Amino acid sequence: MNGNRFGRLFQVTTFGESHGEAMGCTISGCPAGLELSEEDIQEDLDRRKPGQSMITTSRGEPDDVSIKSGIQDGYTTGTPIGLVIQNKDARSGKYEPFITAPRPSHGDFTYSAKFGTRNWGGGGRSSARETVNWVAAGAIAKKLLEREGIELKAHVNQIGDVEAPEVSFEEIKEHSEENDVRCAHPETAAEMQELIEEYQEEGDSIGGSIYFEAQGVPVGLGAPRFDSLSARLGQAMMAVPATTAFEFGLGREAREWTGKERNDDWEFDEEGNPTPVENDHGGIQGGISSGEPIYGEVTLHAPTSIPKSQQTADWETGEIKEEKVIGRHDPVLPPRGVPVVEAMLALTLVDFMLLSGRLNPDRVDDQPGEYHTDYHPSNPNNE
Repeated sequence: MNGNRFGRLFQVTTFGESHGEAMGCTISGCPAGLELSEEDIQEDLDRRKPGQSMITTSRGEPDDVSIKSGIQDGYTTGTPIGLVIQNKDARSGKYEPFITAPRPSHGDFTYSAKFGTRNWGGGGRSSARETVNWVAAGAIAKKLLEREGIELKAHVNQIGDVEAPEVSFEEIKEHSEENDVRCAHPETAAEMQELIEEYQEEGDSIGGSIYFEAQGVPVGLGAPRFDSLSARLGQAMMAVPATTAFEFGLGREAREWTGKERNDDWEFDEEGNPTPVENDHGGIQGGISSGEPIYGEVTLHAPTSIPKSQQTADWETGEIKEEKVIGRHDPVLPPRGVPVVEAMLALTLVDFMLLSGRLNPDRVDDQPGEYHTDYHPSNPNNE
């Protein structure tokens, strides 16, 4: 199976299945000298982990991360960083009815048809649990971006037909973690929570969307055509499980605007450099970052695992069956999807920072040839 690696210079290779022994990833291309601890990574993993509220799956996974390589005395060494997260609460028995009778709208049939086999417990490799690896790697990417003055954040801006009004980046940072829905508009968050609980009580699920934004991104990230920033960002976001749409800037709304309305006029900033008056282009022009905030939206469909009776076809017995997916599943995905979207945004941006030379690929202090550094290990005999 291919498709387990993301990135060109900052490369993340992941492994693990939903009900396997462990999840994990290897990160190659992280420069040396970045101060890093398990606690730095754990903070984002706790935002993604199951069982954190009444509107998430009740699966009890602590998602504790263990760093296995690439760190010396609390700093990255430039060698591959190995991360492992153990699965502690896997219960595969509830999935036995679906070994040869695929659950509706899951990857069960397509995986079996492609490989002739699959890890059927909890969805195996196709499970959204695999995103725990992305969030872990994204936490490291975020630390690198923060050193360069780049901030990013996301929040849930719509659940079903309940849509939040536009909020500022500062409001997203301040309020998005104050409620279980992760919506930065408190009043709308309460409405969303009520709607989610209604579907949950009915044994059904509901979709929604996540707004993301990055500030401090320099001019010049990306390349024309197939390596454009928008194209690579689209690939990253469309890889998020349950994603059905990705947009940036005006997105779908652009089809309703004339050229004159959408085009961003130019003016000079305080330093005499051309700068766009507006940012309807979402921080990307010609596939390259313009220096304006990058923003967009990711749409996630309703979770497909629901306890309502659904029809399936058992290819081993030749029967048409009515089955219920009995298990521990989220009634809605965006609240736990927020750190996943942030992670993919961070991984995409840090890769382009390295590709463009904004980040030294060898060491974060950008001092090649200097061996006497604050983060080099010391000889205990010299103390």
